[in-house]
Amino acid sequence: MDQNEVFPVDNEDDDVVVTLNLDDGSEVTCEILTIFDLEDQDYIVLLPLDKNGEPNADGEVYIYRYFEDETGAPSLDNIESDEEYAAVSAKFDEIYGEDLADE
Repeated sequence: MDQNEVFPVDNEDDDVVVTLNLDDGSEVTCEILTIFDLEDQDYIVLLPLDKNGEPNADGEVYIYRYFEDETGAPSLDNIESDEEYAAVSAKFDEIYGEDLADE
């Protein structure tokens, strides 16, 4: 994937959701906002949904490393360093900052 390549997800498609199993044993359903590349690593941005399937009221998003295994199955991994998280957050803000401010 090219470093500037972004894969926005069609928000009109109700099937673009994932369920995350959190460390505390709870589950949260999220809408996939985008998948983008930064320095040869893919990242995915997820918007948690409330019990009615609507975006959460505070606009919180989850950002993870994203990769596919040899069979093409998607996997997520935590971002471990503050520096990496800051760089990824800045890239996400660059991509979606104006769009999110308008909502």
